[in-house]
Amino acid sequence: MKHEIWIDSDGLPSLCLAGPMGDGFRSLQEHGAALIGLIDATSHFEAMTKYYEIMGWGVYTTDFESDHESYSEEWRSIQDGAKDKGQLK
Repeated sequence: MKHEIWIDSDGLPSLCLAGPMGDGFRSLQEHGAALIGLIDATSHFEAMTKYYEIMGWGVYTTDFESDHESYSEEWRSIQDGAKDKGQLK
């Protein structure tokens, strides 16, 4: 699944899902926020590992085994549908 890396006007980074499942997050971004990168990942753990690498924060760790599980087919279908409608690159 695709994820977006955002930097707000204060320089604080954030990560959200691309497409409709990130709409709520993006609607809260104030003027001056910028999309600075995209990440493809099959799980939350993979997304956060790549995000930490990009941001230079060291190694991402988690105590939650569920973070290693692949994203659901339902979530992938939502993102694929947005891609088919031209709402996601």
